[in-house]
Amino acid sequence: MILDAQPDIEVVGEAADGTAAVTAVREHVPDVVLLDIRMPGLDGIEAAKIVCAETPARAIMLTTFGRDDYVYDALYAGASGFLLKDVRRDDLVHAVRVVAAGESLLAPAVTRRLISDIARNRPRAGATESQRLAVLTARERETLRMLGRGLSNAEIATAMVVSEHTVKTHVSNVLSKLGLRDRVQAVIAAYETRLIEPA
Repeated sequence: MILDAQPDIEVVGEAADGTAAVTAVREHVPDVVLLDIRMPGLDGIEAAKIVCAETPARAIMLTTFGRDDYVYDALYAGASGFLLKDVRRDDLVHAVRVVAAGESLLAPAVTRRLISDIARNRPRAGATESQRLAVLTARERETLRMLGRGLSNAEIATAMVVSEHTVKTHVSNVLSKLGLRDRVQAVIAAYETRLIEPA
C-alpha cells in the first residue's frame, strides 16, 4: 500500500514465501525486490542469492532483526539495501528509489554495527588483501577509499578535481576489478582490506 501510493512506483507482484518471490521476480523482472529475511521455505537470503545472480533486479532486505550475521549474509548474497521493519514510510519509499537508481542503502543502525564489527573482528590486511587491491590504479584505490567513507560521486569528483563522469568510470572499474556488485560491497571491501581504518 505504501509503495502503490507513489506515482512513480508500480508494484508488479507479491509473494508469500521465498520460492514464490523468486518465481515472481523471474516472471515480472522488477527493478527492485523487497525480501523479508525470514520467509517460509526458501528464506530471504537464499532468495536474494538467486534473484541477484539470475536477474537484474536489485534486492532490499527487510527484517525485524538487526543481527550482524543477517546483514553480512544479505550483503554477500548481493543485496543493495538492508532496512529494519520499523523504518518510517518515507524512508522505505526513499530506499526503493535510491536502490532503483543504482545506489545502495543501509539503515543507519546497520551501517554503524557493520563498521564497528569490521573494526573489532576483522584481521589486519595481510599479503592476500594487499594483492587484492594491487589490480587497482592509484586513482581507483583513492576512489575506493572515498567510497568507503560514504562520499557521493559529486563529492568524490570535487575532492579529486575531476568530472563526475570520470568518477563514474573509476567506480565502475573498482567494482569490476574487485568483483563487487555495488557500492555497499565496495564499502565492505575498503574496510576489510584496511584501505581505511574505522575511527
